[in-house]
Formats: sequence, structure tokens, C-alpha cells
Amino acid sequence: MKVALELPIVSACDAQRCAYNAAGGCHARAISVGDGAHAACDTFFPSNCRVTSTQVQAGVGACTMRTCRHNVDYECTAEAIRVGVHADHADCLTFDPTC
Repeated sequence: MKVALELPIVSACDAQRCAYNAAGGCHARAISVGDGAHAACDTFFPSNCRVTSTQVQAGVGACTMRTCRHNVDYECTAEAIRVGVHADHADCLTFDPTC
């Protein structure tokens, strides 16, 4: 059985070292954002290997960044997000604090 959901898309990803990144796009089925301290992409993992299928465009499955204006009940409501590199990991660049 497959579940069909409407999720905000990951429109671009600059995390070139991530296994899900191919040609600047994220090809995980869905990512999770937020580790409490900042809006990190929790799905990011560095690897020399890349996904082989680029048919899937990632969506945002969950977000624990309650202070983001796009967060409603731990779900992202932005139309799309961008992911970029911060130090040694990837962050949601669409994060927009309400405070």
C-alpha cells in the first residue's frame, strides 16, 4: 500500500556531500527538519555514494521548529523550501523565525 500526501517540496539543495543530493536536487522521498537548536535537515548524511533514481523530488515530512512561521502542528506549510550547507551539515534556508 502507498500513501499519497501533499508535502512542501525541497526545491533546491546545496548539500553536495549528501547521499540524497544529485545535481542540486534532493531525491529522498521526504526529509525531516529541526533538531531543536536550529533548522537542520535531519535526513542529511554525508556519503560518496549517491541515490541512483532521480525520479523522486523530496518533500518535507515533518518539522520540529515550532518558532518558524511556516510550522503548524509540526508540519511545514511553506510551498517549497531550500536546503543549504551550514558548517558540516545541511539547514533549511526557508526557516523564518516568528520571534
